Amino acid sequence: MRNDLLPHRVIEPQILYFGTPVVLLSTVNPDGTPNLAPISSAWALDRTVVLGLGAAGRTVQNLAARPELVVNVPGPGLWRQVERLGATTGRPDAAHFVRDKFAHAGLTPVPADTVAAPRVAECPLQLEARVADLRPDATGEFRVVEARVLRVHAAEAVTVPGTDHVEPAAWSPLVYNFRHYFGLGPELGHSARSRTPRD
Repeated sequence: MRNDLLPHRVIEPQILYFGTPVVLLSTVNPDGTPNLAPISSAWALDRTVVLGLGAAGRTVQNLAARPELVVNVPGPGLWRQVERLGATTGRPDAAHFVRDKFAHAGLTPVPADTVAAPRVAECPLQLEARVADLRPDATGEFRVVEARVLRVHAAEAVTVPGTDHVEPAAWSPLVYNFRHYFGLGPELGHSARSRTPRD
């Protein structure tokens, strides 16, 4: 019998955030002001970012009416700002409404190049994008958004000089791990497909 097999048991966790990146979505409200919302259901397929959003939130309303956004990717040092935003909403008819979420979180809006929504200056990666599809999930409780990335802004400190590559050793996303915030640990290895391999 192999001794490297792990024993398992059946559990019923409240959530399945098993180590997902946190992003801050900036969109434009009906009155032209920016909205900023943290989410922890985001992943990429080439130049498409797939997002999971609550169906009743301001972000979904904004994207349905104005299908442009910026996917701002914070590093671990911004977890307090992300947490400050977590209990707020951009919907004036709801509890915990905050009109200026950037100021509330202590973050700085800067203009995007290709969309009306602003970027978050403090985020090392910022993806300007346009919605390609917005649909209900299987339960109807959430919305699945597919957004096509139009432009990527990266802080120089997290890029490989003279290239278009993000330096994996310099970049660490903020990770939401069963409702706790983490950064990445040391590198364990790299994929054979990596364009920035280690010697």
